[in-house]
Amino acid sequence: MKSIIKYTVILSCLLSTVSCSLFQLDNYDAPEEILRGEVIDAETGERVLTDQGSEGIRVRLIETSWEGNVTPLDFYCRPDGTFQHTKLFEADYNVRVDGPFVPIYVEDQNGVPIVNKTQDIHLKGEEYLTFEVQPFLRVELDDTPMISDGVITARVKVDRGVSKDDFKKVVAQTGDYSDSYLNMTDIQLFVSYSSSCGYRARDERWSNEILYSGKAFETQFGKTITITSNPKNPIPSGRKVFIRAAARINYDTPAGSGTRRWNYSEVVEVDIP
Repeated sequence: MKSIIKYTVILSCLLSTVSCSLFQLDNYDAPEEILRGEVIDAETGERVLTDQGSEGIRVRLIETSWEGNVTPLDFYCRPDGTFQHTKLFEADYNVRVDGPFVPIYVEDQNGVPIVNKTQDIHLKGEEYLTFEVQPFLRVELDDTPMISDGVITARVKVDRGVSKDDFKKVVAQTGDYSDSYLNMTDIQLFVSYSSSCGYRARDERWSNEILYSGKAFETQFGKTITITSNPKNPIPSGRKVFIRAAARINYDTPAGSGTRRWNYSEVVEVDIP
């Protein structure tokens, strides 16, 4: 009986010690540093509109004050081209953005950086960053679409946001360049009940697209393109929806990721009579 009591006391002490140790290991202040910022068109000064999600503008943080291998922290811009993260630790960070614009970080064939417009910061309290970029495309959506029998007809204009020469000057330095990267591949008309309308917040019944192959769109830059919502699925009368146009070129960002990101127009509200 005495042995049982003895072992019970020892076991209780051990458990108490482990519990205290675990409590001490977890007794850190929650992260509370804040990073905010925006991505803007270097030529117009306007924000680069995007999608909310992995098809949108990616923000990548790498902690540079930590020795050894560091796992990048990725998050994404809001649709209006702004970003924020409110739960970060105080540290040194390298901040990079990737999206539907000329890459701000490029390595040559040997992995040597040849373009580096990323930003290094010491984050303490709150920091606001602005990234000036050259968007691939500028997309405008007429704010007076026509509606007939539940089908929306919208007018879209797409212009290049960067010249072919400027694009090639940067991308060719990687050793992987093709003129086909500049080809327009599609125009989308996203329709949604949500004001954050986009690829991630679209109604597939009503959204529609026009696809292009090769250089088929080349002569259409700067001209008005007509696109309708899906004529096979009229939008019910009395509904309020939001529409947004998007277009993209045949180039991955980051290069080799397989993700071709859209440039977006503003969102337009539409009442279906």
